[in-house]
Amino acid sequence: MDATIDIKQEVLDSALWLSENNYFGSHLSSGGNVSARVPGENLFAVTPSSVPYNELSPEDICLLDFDLNRLEGDLKPSIEAGMHAAIYKARPDVGAVAHTHQFHASIFSVLNTPIPPLFDEITMHIGNQVAVIPYAISGTDALAAQVGDAVTNGCACFIMQNHGALNLGGSLKQALRNAEFLEKIAKVYHSALATGRPVSTLPDHALAFWDEIRQTL
Repeated sequence: MDATIDIKQEVLDSALWLSENNYFGSHLSSGGNVSARVPGENLFAVTPSSVPYNELSPEDICLLDFDLNRLEGDLKPSIEAGMHAAIYKARPDVGAVAHTHQFHASIFSVLNTPIPPLFDEITMHIGNQVAVIPYAISGTDALAAQVGDAVTNGCACFIMQNHGALNLGGSLKQALRNAEFLEKIAKVYHSALATGRPVSTLPDHALAFWDEIRQTL
């Protein structure tokens, strides 16, 4: 039996959950992509390109090395596989990546606006800011390079200008949790901005406190 079958199953299950909960923009599309690092190896499992997730089996999930050589899987890997590899190279702490087209985060992708720290429990997990990664064409080396540079800030969520969002985690469970956190703060921040009133953000001493806490997680 394929030694990575459990990881592939988890990648597929995560992609299905994101699709069913509207994080990819459509139940029927193959938009977005999901990956997980193979522990102790320079390998990762990633969803294939252009196939609806409900039509996939675990064996269809691609296994790649960090140079994007395909080791397992007959389908073409996600067009964004290079972006996933760049994240794993830049962030040894990251074990999983969920690239989504979730609705409220996508509002800020077209506004080209970062989301500041708003709540303790979310800042503790995703960091002091949801930064915007400048636009580059999907699937290009330019996008992979920009993403690899951006994620070195140590945060877990990012907005991709005119594209979507990135949610990182030590595991797929954490990456999906962070996608939920991102959608919550994007929705709250968008609604707060719509009032025209000033938005209250966490003070500097709270940011320093959560920085220390994150080092222990």
